[in-house]
Amino acid sequence: MTTRIDTAGARIGMWIFLYSEIILFGGLFVLYAVYFYDYPELFAKGGKELNRIIGSLNTVVLLVSSFTVAASIAAIQRGRKGQAMTFLAFSIFCGLVFVVNKYFEWGAKIRHDIYPNSATLQDGEPGLNIFFGLYYVITGLHGLHVIIGMALLTVSLVLVMRDRITASRYVVLENSGLYWHLVDLIWIFVFPLFYLVL
Repeated sequence: MTTRIDTAGARIGMWIFLYSEIILFGGLFVLYAVYFYDYPELFAKGGKELNRIIGSLNTVVLLVSSFTVAASIAAIQRGRKGQAMTFLAFSIFCGLVFVVNKYFEWGAKIRHDIYPNSATLQDGEPGLNIFFGLYYVITGLHGLHVIIGMALLTVSLVLVMRDRITASRYVVLENSGLYWHLVDLIWIFVFPLFYLVL
């Protein structure tokens, strides 16, 4: 009985935490909308500076990883430990691909002197400086969440290996999966706001 209460409490706690994360990013998206209303042409110009191929690749990578996380939970529920471990390892790899892509993308922008308050942006239109300020804050915060999600999936993978996560006890993996799905969901909003802005 105590185990069931603990499991229910862990699930409820995770959902409350996820709602707080939605509020955080929701506030940033509202801020984006306010400034987009003031500088629509400059936001569109800033969006053209971003690499849509890398953005699209990262979108596909996260969507695939979300599927494999869900598949790992389904596998552990069926008692297929090896399969669950494979899916988790692949999901972690996808997260790594995302972070590496983002590192190269940011690096390219910084080398071209495109970052908040850089000489290029300070001498240009204020809307561009705001656009890239929001870009670095939102994608940076999202990237941090990806890294945290990878850490949670790695912990889950270790627990599966040690038989601490099993077909009858998998709430840690389930909560890690929920967090990872949230990270993917946030990116689905981030991608069009910055990369496809018109």
